[in-house]
Amino acid sequence: MTEHTEVSDEIVAALRAVCLALPEVSEEQAWVGTRWVVRKKNFAHVVAIDEGWPPAYARAARTDGPVTVLTFRSSGPELDALSSAGYPYFRPVWFPDIAGLVLEDDVDWDLVTELVRHSYCVMAPKKLAALVDRPTA
Repeated sequence: MTEHTEVSDEIVAALRAVCLALPEVSEEQAWVGTRWVVRKKNFAHVVAIDEGWPPAYARAARTDGPVTVLTFRSSGPELDALSSAGYPYFRPVWFPDIAGLVLEDDVDWDLVTELVRHSYCVMAPKKLAALVDRPTA
């Protein structure tokens, strides 16, 4: 079996803290990387790209790596802004409401928290999403 680069423990721990603070969230090992779900709906997924693997993520992020990327759900004006922002953001093709972010060393964790919370609210039932504090714009 081929060994592949894993996401650093520090990044997984930081995302875990954000995601598991949300109602009814569970963490799962995905086919690659780690994902967080609410009622079986994936709202955050972190993956390491290295030497062009995994190829779908490498194509979406337009890099062979090594990088770590986070994919999440978005909607409305936020999705439009992310679509036109360019690097470090990208748009995978597998869902119409999915966006991605290359997690660089100087990543703004407050921004990541906001993106993950919004993603959760896109995927969670309305009653659960209403429990989440989010900034109003």
